[in-house]
Order: sequence, then C-alpha cells, then structure tokens
Amino acid sequence: MSAAVSLVNHNASTTRQTFERLRELVADDLSGVNQVIVDYLQSPVALIPQLAGHLVSSGGKRLRPILTLTTARMCGYEGARHISLAACVEFIHTATLLHDDVVDDSALRRGSATANAVWGNKPSVLVGDFLFSRSFQLMVSDGSLDVLRILSEASAIIAEGEVDQLMISNDVSTGKDAYMGVIQAKTATLFAAASEIGAVVADRSTEDQAALRTYGMSLGIAFQLVDDVLDYSAKQADLGKTVGDDFRDGKITLPIVYAIERGDDAERAFWRRTLEDEEQTDDDLEEAMSILARHNALEDAMGEARRHGEEARNMLERFPDNAYSAALLELVDFCVDREF
Repeated sequence: MSAAVSLVNHNASTTRQTFERLRELVADDLSGVNQVIVDYLQSPVALIPQLAGHLVSSGGKRLRPILTLTTARMCGYEGARHISLAACVEFIHTATLLHDDVVDDSALRRGSATANAVWGNKPSVLVGDFLFSRSFQLMVSDGSLDVLRILSEASAIIAEGEVDQLMISNDVSTGKDAYMGVIQAKTATLFAAASEIGAVVADRSTEDQAALRTYGMSLGIAFQLVDDVLDYSAKQADLGKTVGDDFRDGKITLPIVYAIERGDDAERAFWRRTLEDEEQTDDDLEEAMSILARHNALEDAMGEARRHGEEARNMLERFPDNAYSAALLELVDFCVDREF
C-alpha cells in the first residue's frame, strides 16, 4: 500500500484549502444553487425530499455546479441563469449517483449510508428518475435550445456510459480504449457540459464554448483516473470507502488494465479468478497491490491523469486572466493532487 500512497499529493490540508478557495470565490452563487436545489426537491410525496435530500446534503463537493458558476463568471456573465443551470447539473449528477449505487449494490458513499441501503433499491431508482425530471424542468425554464441540447445530450451519453460499464464489468479482456471510453461518457461528459454552458450563458463564441467543453472533458477524465488510483491508497475518512473497494467489486479500472496487459500468465490467471470469477481470499488485495506496484500501473495511471490535466490547463489560455480563470487552473491541481 505504501507504493500507492506516494502517487498523489498527500498534503490533505493544501488540497482542501485549494478547494475551499474555489468555493469561496463563488460562495454567493453557490448559495443560490443550494436554494434552487431545496426548492426543486419539494414534493407532496414525502419520501422524495427525504431520500433525495439525504444524498444532496451528504457532503458532496458540488464540483460540477461550481464548474458552471466559475466558467460563466470567467466569461464575464453577470446575470443569474447560471445558478439554475448549475442546480440542474447537480440534479443530473445526483440522479446518476442514486442509480449507480443501486447497480453497484453500494452500502456507503462519502462515509454515509447510501439511499438504497437505507430505503431500498426501488425508491432510490424512482427518486433518481424524479431528479432527472427536475433537471429537465430547469433546462426548459432556462429557454435556451443550446443549453437544452448540451445537457440532454450529456444525460443520454452518461446513461450509455453506465450501460457500457455494466457490459465490461468483471471482463479482464477490457483494453485501455474501452475503459477510457466508459469514463469519458460516464464521468467526464457532465464535467464538459457543466463547463460549456458557462460560456453559452455568457454568449461567448463557439470556439470559446468548445474550449471550455474540452477543459471540462479533460478535467473529468483526470478526476476519474485519480479516483482509480485513490481506491488503492486512500483512507476511509477521505473517500467514504475502504481501500480496494473497486477490486472487491471486480471493477476493471486503468491500473488493472495496465497490470493485465503487462503481466505474465500466472498474473492474468490471478486477475481472472479475483475479478472475472469473483473468487477472492483475504490475501488477494495485498497480492493485487503487489502486482500493480510491480508493473508501475498506479504510477502510469497517474501519469495519464496528469496529461489530461495539462490539456485542461491549455484550454484556458484563450480566456481573460482573472480570479475565475486562476480558480479553474487551481481546480486542475486540486483534481489531480486531491486525496478525497
């Protein structure tokens, strides 16, 4: 485990301070987002606000709505449309989390019991559907066909990514391209849409919109790749899950892909038994960590994350040098160096 610990910046205080500065910069707008979320969670069906509120208030970073708020302000937007759209982005994200936890049969998220663990799978799926519906109400209320197109396309792609991930789950023949396609769809697409609509509400050029979309896409890929590495190094208190959850669930992530590709026959047989056949012993996680270290799989996955982070940075060069663009640059550092 010590090999993995050195792969990320484990100055937790520094990364937390970085993120807190980002939140502070858009604090007023974020307060508005939270109010929209509260308003749109209202329902005469008592279980809906109860269950949805459980997840919304359970300690999430609000990273995706912060992207919308910050990109809009960086582009000079002075109105309020970005607040409702940031809430819309958070509803889409929260809905996918509810569905994810059901599919993965997860009991914990961010250190708290998942909604499906508390209320069961059926209510979680249905409330996820409710949140998707609320997100579309917010899109329609905004009145922009461009915004509706961007966010509705993102919602469809995320769903495709979820299905695609299900298809490659426990499949040790999964290659890098297939896995990168899944995380681009499942995770990075919403980062991209959240960033792009900031430029749309500010009436920026199509080139600026495309640049921010690429920024968000690259940032989202880096974010997920760091998650892949953190699963083999992070503390329960930081991630809300124990070390090796992905391994125990048989998930094929980029470090595993690298280890399988570089391994010998005995190692590939180990991965087939533990991940594909899901036959694991108490000592298997330690052996998996040893194999990952032997093939520099975690280091190389972090290298891939840093390359995507650098691509995100490059996309900001065309924008004004202000507090918001500086914050978006810092956000790249946060996503790559974080330990939570």
